[in-house]
Amino acid sequence: MRHVILSAAIAASLSATAAHADVRLLAIGDFKNTADRSGLTGNLENGLAANVFGGIGSALAYAGGTTFLFAPDRGPNATPWNSAVDDTTSYISRFHTVDLTLKASTSGALPFSLTPVLQGTTLLSSPTALTYAAGAAPAQNTSGKYYFSGRSDNFGAGLSTNPANARFDPEGLRVSNDGNSVFVSDEYGPYVRQFDRRSGELIRTYALPGNLAISNLSSKGDTEIANNPTGRVANKGMEGLAITPDGKTLVGIMQAPLAQDASVNATKKMVRIVTIDIATGATHEYGYKLTNGSGVSEITAINDHEFLVDERDGKGLGDGSAAAVKQLFRIDLSGATDITNLNGAAAANASVGKTLFLDLVPSLSAALGGNTQVPSKIEGFTFGQDVVLNGETYHTLFIGNDNDFVPASAGPSRVFVYGFKDGDLPGLTAQSVAAIPEPDVWAMLLMGFGMAGTALRKRARRLTRV
Repeated sequence: MRHVILSAAIAASLSATAAHADVRLLAIGDFKNTADRSGLTGNLENGLAANVFGGIGSALAYAGGTTFLFAPDRGPNATPWNSAVDDTTSYISRFHTVDLTLKASTSGALPFSLTPVLQGTTLLSSPTALTYAAGAAPAQNTSGKYYFSGRSDNFGAGLSTNPANARFDPEGLRVSNDGNSVFVSDEYGPYVRQFDRRSGELIRTYALPGNLAISNLSSKGDTEIANNPTGRVANKGMEGLAITPDGKTLVGIMQAPLAQDASVNATKKMVRIVTIDIATGATHEYGYKLTNGSGVSEITAINDHEFLVDERDGKGLGDGSAAAVKQLFRIDLSGATDITNLNGAAAANASVGKTLFLDLVPSLSAALGGNTQVPSKIEGFTFGQDVVLNGETYHTLFIGNDNDFVPASAGPSRVFVYGFKDGDLPGLTAQSVAAIPEPDVWAMLLMGFGMAGTALRKRARRLTRV
């Protein structure tokens, strides 16, 4: 990995976290955007712009070098317009390509500065027709391009995992090792879908275990919860997604216990992890028990069998309260028991062990001015490139927040960067993602032809070398 070097003369003394002495906050970057780069015009049903920017920390993925992908969730639903659909809108599902270059800081308490640069926005679509509620299909749909959206009533008959449903609530995001695909998990199905990274077109929807699905669907989350004794809880589906460094396995994690698990005392704090063989689609399930958090927001791979899991409460900036629980735990799935067919005490007793890696609240509270300023929804995170601080190499962990598209109350979309040493997280194996042209360059390539197209392709190859 390319190193960013900080002069020893400006190295700051940073507070250690409770779990490991050498884990420290390196930088905080704020997004300044009010509009994305989707090219969408007009307004959503609630009056907000169709290209409104926000909520992007729901999912965060490393794409090589200083390039990262961010995915907002189902869109802005904090502005009331129709309670029958929980105020969800026809916000088209998307991900953003962002440059996160760390630069040595010459002032301030943190040793690096970070100014996120939005490079492009990619909309997610299907080449085959999807099921929408009457009048709820995005106006941008064309023959052969049907967009996924956040409207809660965009579903048809059958289970919640029906692949033809247009409703989509992205919460997990990872990039394939060849750089050509993105994998997205969501809360509505739950779904795990594979999309072409350049076009945003659906490639595949993976079949997940049937015990995750619900059979009684509703556009109102409370109604879904009341009418389904089994399956995922409304708005608490597959919240996190990891990809192993070898690029062969996806690892999704549910935000909360399944309805059937929550109803049994032994498993009421157990969430399920689902592994998916990317090539074959074969799945396995494992149990993870919550400690202090009310749910899980993310999972990322340390190596091919160990992972970091984020537990949090819903308190902090955006909730009007003081943040208390934002913690990352290390788990190991090697030798773990598959609980696909287990319930109750048998499943709970097979849950994986865990150790605390990082408690975010102390350092973020100190940097932001108190626990009430720590974002309530710390959600996406991923490892990034190494940096050098005071002559020592640090690995990096990039963390995002979901501000629910309401910066006035939940603060800006932010990126928090932590650094740590080998001894803090032994066994870390970085995912290697092949570079592809960034969105603007790719658009130029698509328009190129003849000698001009050849010249652009040569230029793109030079741009993508790392």
